[in-house]
Amino acid sequence: MTTTNTAMQIRNIDGNFGEFGGAYVPEPLKGPLKELEDAFVKYVHEPEFQKELKYYQKEYIGRSNPLYFAENLTAKTGGAKIYLKREDLNHTGAHKINNTIGQVLLAKRMGKKRIIAETGAGQHGVATATVCALFNMDCTIYMGEKDMERQALNVFKMELLGAKVVPAQTGQKTLKEAVDEALNDYVVNCENTFYLLGSVVGPHPYPVMVREFQGIIGMEAREQIQDKEGRLPDYLVACVGGGSNAMGLFHAFYEDEGVKMVGVEPSGTGTEVGQHAATMTYGSPGVIHGFKCYNLQDDQGQPLPVHSIAAGLDYPGVGPEHSHFKDINRCDYVTASDQDAIDGFKLLSQTEGIIPAIESSHAVSHGVKLAKSLDKDQIVVINLSGRGDKDMVRMQTILKG
Repeated sequence: MTTTNTAMQIRNIDGNFGEFGGAYVPEPLKGPLKELEDAFVKYVHEPEFQKELKYYQKEYIGRSNPLYFAENLTAKTGGAKIYLKREDLNHTGAHKINNTIGQVLLAKRMGKKRIIAETGAGQHGVATATVCALFNMDCTIYMGEKDMERQALNVFKMELLGAKVVPAQTGQKTLKEAVDEALNDYVVNCENTFYLLGSVVGPHPYPVMVREFQGIIGMEAREQIQDKEGRLPDYLVACVGGGSNAMGLFHAFYEDEGVKMVGVEPSGTGTEVGQHAATMTYGSPGVIHGFKCYNLQDDQGQPLPVHSIAAGLDYPGVGPEHSHFKDINRCDYVTASDQDAIDGFKLLSQTEGIIPAIESSHAVSHGVKLAKSLDKDQIVVINLSGRGDKDMVRMQTILKG
């Protein structure tokens, strides 16, 4: 397959999503990002790359994972059929491994031996440390000091896997600051370092590249729902921080106008600045971390403080493709509060025996409310992007407090 044909198969290959996307980066990063883009376009659909990728998807990640009919939850809800795309069953417990396997195979072909990454809830950090252990690569993970405290189990996992976990100690000490530190490292060490970014954010080519590696979620779900129901679903629901699990599900359904998409953002504890991370609801277009998107910013364009009970969702920006989806009305973006997520966490655990990540619980909460409003012959697919092991200690404190 030629590079030209490969490029033609990738939507938005130039990294522009309407007015969003792009690469607003310092001069030293322009060359490395172009090198990354060229390598991605060259290899992503090359037969040997795809053969290796599919091998690890099946034999290491454990794909394909089920599209599970949540019969008990559906009966309790009393509305539409609810299906769960079980990304929580992947090796490492979340969707993040889909992307890290893809990017590490790309890094290998580029001859890079040092990997850096940022992480919020720690799932991307664990997935990055995992593939670095698998391929014997040096690994440094940047994580907000606050997130390290509330996700101590994932920090231990990363260190056990051989990664160096570096705390980000500025600002709010969460995901935004972790991205800042990772980008600073990349500027200094880009010649020998591969930045394995974890979501559909950042400068081009990352939003396109991460979407392509996460697109396996929607590809599987699209085939599975037709096998089970003989048709496409009415709604897709996924939580949105940066937005990779959501875009991974949505991508395969983009041209299916009858399939409605719903992204669920964290409204935290209120509508005031610092109480939420609902970027699409309260944000405006601007540049953050080298790309243009909707983001929560002040009058000078500086990021505002954010909050979510879910460490993986408290980011003041969002993927540029999501921003474009908002503008063209291809996806509805709604909110779920901290309490909604807690309720969703308990509900799924107690009805289906499936303990979700607190990030995914935002989608569960809204998906259940949506299903209640629909007819019984309609179908809602919720992306269960991760499992709740990492949240056990914190949720135990909340639920018993």
